[in-house]
Amino acid sequence: MKRAALLAVAAISYIAAAWMVAPGFYDGFLPPAPYNWTCPPPQAGANNKPSSGHLDVKVTAGASEPDSVFTDDGQVVMGFLPGAFDVTGKTSISVDITPLDTCPTPAGILLVTNVYKISATAPLVKDSNLVIRYSNLMQDPSTVYFATDPSGPWKSIPVAQQSQPYTLDTSTKDFGYYAAGLPRGSSSSTPATAGTTQLLPVVVAALVIVVVLAGLPLALIRRRRGAGAESDEDADEEEEDDPTRI
Repeated sequence: MKRAALLAVAAISYIAAAWMVAPGFYDGFLPPAPYNWTCPPPQAGANNKPSSGHLDVKVTAGASEPDSVFTDDGQVVMGFLPGAFDVTGKTSISVDITPLDTCPTPAGILLVTNVYKISATAPLVKDSNLVIRYSNLMQDPSTVYFATDPSGPWKSIPVAQQSQPYTLDTSTKDFGYYAAGLPRGSSSSTPATAGTTQLLPVVVAALVIVVVLAGLPLALIRRRRGAGAESDEDADEEEEDDPTRI
């Protein structure tokens, strides 16, 4: 009964944790790849400069083909649907993602990622998906910010409710400057809450493992006791069947 109760607690804990942090909980508990900073925070340690990205989108039968552009380190990805660009007079379209070599500090906004300039030789006519990866060393961002100039003004763009861990997903028709961040003074902009959502699944997983391991000795004891009882029963049967015993 004790073993069953422990396993039940472990299962309930796992389900509760998965519900609270879905969908990232299902993707495992490994930390994210090191973030490449333009202006690394003190806790970052060794740092590599962020990468850029380039794409030449083909134009076929008067429409741009589906494709995606991404930085070499995978920190920014932008995907394009078929016919996403205005291809007037174009046989191909060049798209570039370039990390800004400075770190703007807009009033009232805390940017927790690098700022990236995304540009193209043709405008978009369809919304395109944009994914920005962030670091677990900083506060969790709540939105993506966009500006036509690094000095601002910056405006927030709604993000998808569900995304992969350490990423924000949004869609846009605009080229310009992008970064992930959150309003200054918000409850999640204080260091005390930084990384809480990332640590929760790790802590719960550790608790689940401890509970399961705690049940193993009980299971082994019960198995040994069961084996011992069977041996005693076999011995008793042999004594009853032996005609030479008085």
